[in-house]
Amino acid sequence: MLHRPHAGGLPESPTGRGGELAALAARAASAHTGHAQAVLLSGPSGIGKTRLLRAFLDAQAARGIRTLYAACGREPAAHRAPAAYDGLPEGISDDIPEGAATAPYSAVRALFGPLGLTGAGHSPLLRGGAHHALPALTPRAATTAPPAHQVLHGLYRLAGNLMTDRPLTLVLDDAHHADEHSLRWLDFLLRRAEHHLPLLVVLAHRPEAEPLAGDALAAVGAPHRTTVLPLGPLTETESAELARKILGTPVGPAFAGHLTAASGGNPRTLTHALRTLRAEGTAPDGRGARRAAELCAAMTATTTRRRLDHQPGWVRDVATAVAVLGEDEPQRVAALAGVPTGLVEDALTALRRAGLVAPGHAGLVDAATRAAVLAPLTEPELTALRTRAVLLLSDAGRPAEEIAEHVLRLPGPVPPWMASALRDAAARAAARGGHKTAARYLHAVLRAEPDDLSARTELARALAEINPEEAVPLLEEALALPTDPRTKAAVAAQYGLTCVALRRFTDAVRVIDEALTAFAAGSGPRTGPADHELAALLESVLLLAGIVRRETIAAVRDRAARMTLPHGDTPAQRQKAAMMSILTALDGRSAERTVVQARLALRSPGAEPGGWAAFAAAFPLALADEVDDALTALDQILTQGQEYGEARVYTLALTARSLVLHGIGAIPDALADARTAMGLTAEEPQCAELTMPHIVLATALVDHAEPRRAEEALARIEPRQLDGHVLEQPAYLMARARARRGLGDQEGAVALLFACGEALAAAGVANAVFHPWWVHAVRQLSALGRTGEARELAERWTGPARAWGTPRALGLAAHARAVTTPGPEGVVLHTEAVEWLAGSPARAEHARAEYYLGRALLTAGDQPAAREHLRTAVGLARQCGALALAEAARGGLVTAGGRMRKATGCRTDLLTRTERKVAALARAGASNREIAEALFVTVRTVEMHLTGVYRKLGVGDRAALASALPPDGPPEPPAGMPTVAYGRPARAAR
Repeated sequence: MLHRPHAGGLPESPTGRGGELAALAARAASAHTGHAQAVLLSGPSGIGKTRLLRAFLDAQAARGIRTLYAACGREPAAHRAPAAYDGLPEGISDDIPEGAATAPYSAVRALFGPLGLTGAGHSPLLRGGAHHALPALTPRAATTAPPAHQVLHGLYRLAGNLMTDRPLTLVLDDAHHADEHSLRWLDFLLRRAEHHLPLLVVLAHRPEAEPLAGDALAAVGAPHRTTVLPLGPLTETESAELARKILGTPVGPAFAGHLTAASGGNPRTLTHALRTLRAEGTAPDGRGARRAAELCAAMTATTTRRRLDHQPGWVRDVATAVAVLGEDEPQRVAALAGVPTGLVEDALTALRRAGLVAPGHAGLVDAATRAAVLAPLTEPELTALRTRAVLLLSDAGRPAEEIAEHVLRLPGPVPPWMASALRDAAARAAARGGHKTAARYLHAVLRAEPDDLSARTELARALAEINPEEAVPLLEEALALPTDPRTKAAVAAQYGLTCVALRRFTDAVRVIDEALTAFAAGSGPRTGPADHELAALLESVLLLAGIVRRETIAAVRDRAARMTLPHGDTPAQRQKAAMMSILTALDGRSAERTVVQARLALRSPGAEPGGWAAFAAAFPLALADEVDDALTALDQILTQGQEYGEARVYTLALTARSLVLHGIGAIPDALADARTAMGLTAEEPQCAELTMPHIVLATALVDHAEPRRAEEALARIEPRQLDGHVLEQPAYLMARARARRGLGDQEGAVALLFACGEALAAAGVANAVFHPWWVHAVRQLSALGRTGEARELAERWTGPARAWGTPRALGLAAHARAVTTPGPEGVVLHTEAVEWLAGSPARAEHARAEYYLGRALLTAGDQPAAREHLRTAVGLARQCGALALAEAARGGLVTAGGRMRKATGCRTDLLTRTERKVAALARAGASNREIAEALFVTVRTVEMHLTGVYRKLGVGDRAALASALPPDGPPEPPAGMPTVAYGRPARAAR
């Protein structure tokens, strides 16, 4: 038919189809310049092909393009306007109705019929041989003979006549129902018009449907001239927009998600459900989501049953077997359906034509269709089928998790052999980090065997990773049972780990301490490998829980003093060694012993799922200046957390890495990790209560000359919740002190620094470089003129610094003494501090020592030497990203009569490690969501990093990013740049 736009003007574009509509318009613009081509619009029933075509045709007609439309297989389709999915008349479907017009040239007649070309009168459209088309334009031409050459040329001439004054667009909807003669002519037309006629042919079809003329349709859609444009389901965002249009009110993400899942994103099903909700006055809330799911399921069921009713009984049996088994081997489908194996593929072909099985697959298209296929079965019939399916899969040796999913669909408790399969599947799921899946299987085991202690413990272990509150009652019930000491010890260890996740440290220490005593006093020797491993596990959990709070650390420190250092051959031994190394590090008397213990914890080649060994070992290693090993351990944990989707583990490891990076002077990288960790605390419920990401972010922001934002990050923490915390409270107090100092509140900073020292002393922490509050206090006191207090503090901490003995500790001690020592002696001490810190990985502290040495030399009147050290301080501070220090050092340099040398290098040197990864992925064409999934961060975090990349590179969008980066990504940084984006900073020689 000749398509005309609606009287009211252009219709609104179909929801969620803006990209496809633009693609059609682009193909039309290209075709209408004289490069004839075709578009194959592909999608299942109800996906919105016709609605999209209507919007496209109206837009074409508004531009003066002649448009002809026909819907194949629908009589009288040629005289009906294209139906929209938001106004689809009842009864219309993409199935071939009875008596469909499939005679030769029926599609051609539908296209050209409205032109009224009967031959009864003269028409200019029939000039130049076009009259030879008349036999194809009248029903009298219906014949099974091959198309006559002159008829094909006549139709070609007719199309050419239509294009004499303007371009032509031919649209054939439901082309899988088109007759062969019409499709052969379209192929003939496209081949001859390809290089000189302004023609666009659009064919819409269902890929799962069997075409009436498959070879002819394939010829029209030849790849060299045809663009395939698939229509997929609507996304949640698009479903929400459609709901807003129909319901007249915005809907929330949860409602949109339920709606999309229930409808499979099918616009026709969505529209039906939404219009019914509107008519019923149902709000888009939880009740509305449930009602929408019912409506979508009912519509899917109706469509499915109608299509199945047209199939033979054996095809319906195969459909039922596929609904039970899923996409499976033909032999098992045949066995469950009770049909010969050779008929399974024939049945699947018939089901694909009916749109119930996806093209290229052997499973039903979606869950709603599967439910509709199974709906007619009674519960006993369905249970019998599912039981047979489990037996077939078990006999075939299928993977345990595949069998378990079928077992879970059975009602009531399962027999013992099925419970065993569930246990096996749970163990496999837990090993790959699928704790939620493991918990589902183990819940079913516990229903079948409610008194099974091991099942209860395994379930609690899985729940501890995803919902520890639910795990605690299970473990408390198990601890109350009269069991042997070994079993109770294993349950106690899991209880302790679960309590750690819930921050119930006192409960954990109490139960583990009791379990250790009972285990040691139990009957029988404790000399076997399993007993040694269990004892090591208990001790490691005791140390893990006990070092967190001041009220428990003293007791576990005493017990640790009586412990023997393990060899590190097993996971529990490695975890124990890691916790012992933390206590040794906090004691602050032997960096060498700390490193030995920590490296025992890293004897495993990779991070161990569920273990804290590598994570715990990274902390003392960083304190001992073994930064390479610490970062390698944390990188392993980050890789594991990303692989298994463990958001909490990933966030904690990012936080720890931020602290380590800050300690070596890689401030931008530390800031990037801290911001990513903060993003995860906002996005992931299991990370919401974490406070350290706020603290490490504030710590990095202060050095980045953003003290106000640092205070804002710390303001999100309730200080009272940190009272008595050995690790977090001092970190919080020190971060607050440095933020106050950055804002000019020196007295407030000093008070907070001394509060930090008091908190550390109360916990018995004597390590000079663990939160070195005393160094900051010495600087502040000296700036306030309280030199005596500053000198006393520097002298008091020189001993502990020397006891720890690392270059960082010795450099900080020399620096603190130098700050309180005027004159030439002070210059000597400042020089000593520079030498020590230059040989440590603490690059920001080295820069600060250079700054103080330059100031001391300037005071002594040695301006040339002062300028050299101040210039070095500025360069180091800038490389570290310590902007506040760089600005202070630059001011000192100007005072000394100097100026900075011209900067070298390219702007990509400014990018952090994470920014480099984001930039490389964005340059490669990845979307923000794809980048977020690849890097295990939130989309908001990706947007933040991209903003930073654009700002640093001076570009405005992704298109400009490609030219700003080299072809192979950001280059290596200049030599000496202290960033871990390209490797670990080597320790300089003294």
